[in-house]
Amino acid sequence: MKRVVWALGAVVVVAGVWAQSSGPSAAPKAAGGGAGAGAGKAPPPAAVEVASVRRDDALEAAQAVGSLRAQQTTMLRPEVQGRIVKLAIKDGQKVSAGAVLVQLDDSVVRAQLQQAQAQAATAQSQVRRQEELQAQGFVSPSAVEQAQMAAQVAQAQVALAQAQVQRYQVRAPFAGVAGIRLVSVGDYVKEGADLVGLEDTRRFYADFRVAEQLAGRLKVGQPVQVTVDALPGQPLAALVEAVDTQADANGRALLVRARLTQTKAGLRTGLFVRVALELGRREAALWVPEEALVPQGGKLFVYRVVGAEAHRVPVKVGARKPGWVELLEGVQAGDQVVSAGQQRLRGDKAPIKPVDLQSLGSAPKAAAKASNGKP
Repeated sequence: MKRVVWALGAVVVVAGVWAQSSGPSAAPKAAGGGAGAGAGKAPPPAAVEVASVRRDDALEAAQAVGSLRAQQTTMLRPEVQGRIVKLAIKDGQKVSAGAVLVQLDDSVVRAQLQQAQAQAATAQSQVRRQEELQAQGFVSPSAVEQAQMAAQVAQAQVALAQAQVQRYQVRAPFAGVAGIRLVSVGDYVKEGADLVGLEDTRRFYADFRVAEQLAGRLKVGQPVQVTVDALPGQPLAALVEAVDTQADANGRALLVRARLTQTKAGLRTGLFVRVALELGRREAALWVPEEALVPQGGKLFVYRVVGAEAHRVPVKVGARKPGWVELLEGVQAGDQVVSAGQQRLRGDKAPIKPVDLQSLGSAPKAAAKASNGKP
């Protein structure tokens, strides 16, 4: 019995100690100190740089690559076979239109020409004789007509022989610059064999391909800019001359030809070119620094300044130029956006403190100082 009384007394003492430690007198202690005393304070504003939305014209452009091609270029080839007896051209020489550049052995056809000329002279003499005899009444008019017909046939033979002689001469079809000769004097060449290339270096085309989606937006006469890799820093103006009617079966691209309206020394057929196409122009477009864009989840955002907060808004991007990007949606003229320090923003509508990070030093250090309220 004594043991039971002693146990009950111990329980009462423990309960009293617990009540004293957890009762109302303990509340001020918990409220007055502890690790959670500052949990309710608002975070300091993040130091960021801001930039104003600017207005400027936006060019919708595209790029293409292709090759340079002279407006007139050809490979000279003989119409007949024969032995070369004369080359009146040197490698890289300028030639005039109609100049004889290659002469084949034409001794046989020249002899045939002389024979035809002699026969024509004889036939013409016969016509005069028949006309004299007719005047004296010795021959009928039909005899004169037969003589005249024979003379015409003889003249046709002369013209044919002259044409044969001309075929043994290879002439320049236009003025230009010769390439590297592929033959020498004494070579026997067949009909259609390559002799030497000829190119007019005064006028050029730029041939390039564009995607089928862009082909419908190109118009004849539309200006483009051509840059030749061999002549860096010297863009050339050109105009669209034609757009092919058929797309490439492999890449579904269409061939476009632009005519250069200016030329430079050193241009050659086959040189690699880059073509800048202007597809449209939007006046007074909205531009922000490209650093203002924040990619997230496959989308693009900017932080627009509203009072002392940065509101995250989705945007749609248009044209680009060095350091700037056009925004089609999400901002208006006169808005300000965060251009540096976005990584310190704690979600949407975060408090901000616009500063000049560059004047404070490096961006991370400057942002840390500004956020802590230090100069």
